[in-house]
Amino acid sequence: MKSAIFASLIASAAAFAPAQQAKTSTALNVNELEIGVTAPLGVYDPLGWLESQPESFERRRAVERKHGRVAMAAVVGVIVHNNHIVFDGYLSTSQNLKFSDIPTGVDGIRAIPNAGLLQILAFFALVELAWMPASQYDGDYGVGWFGENLNPEEKSRKLNAEINNGRAAMMGIFGNMVVEVMTGQTMYEQYSAGHISPFGDGQGVF
Repeated sequence: MKSAIFASLIASAAAFAPAQQAKTSTALNVNELEIGVTAPLGVYDPLGWLESQPESFERRRAVERKHGRVAMAAVVGVIVHNNHIVFDGYLSTSQNLKFSDIPTGVDGIRAIPNAGLLQILAFFALVELAWMPASQYDGDYGVGWFGENLNPEEKSRKLNAEINNGRAAMMGIFGNMVVEVMTGQTMYEQYSAGHISPFGDGQGVF
């Protein structure tokens, strides 16, 4: 389980692909590069991809945006599940398995029947291929802004907020999963036990 978690997180490392800005040597559209270039880092391209692989920028930005959206949903899910807020009813009637029987934290995936995991993967595939295709790099799937007509400045501000919140969520969910694996406690259990500081509390590697 631990190796699977870390493998999936490493595979998602491209989600931390840099927020970039146009350089004169690239043919990228300046407007495309402005989104995500915010304080305090501004242009963040430690691997020099803007120079070496400018043609891949649009795809990497789409990957970052999508992973950020998934991470934001994951953070909310962790908070909800850690507070034992679950759906009423059965996850699997054939196995007499209720939603409330699923453990909180990363170990919960072990309790899901294989048929359930396949349904989840099938739903992901449907979203990726049909409803919100990964090939649509701008991330605009027609959902809109709750009926609002945003002026360009406000839209840019909200798009930057989405990118930054997604980046924070990716780091947050990564940290939560790593600490759960290292300590064997969920976020709720750690706070309940007073294990707030990572240093000198008898847990982890510090």
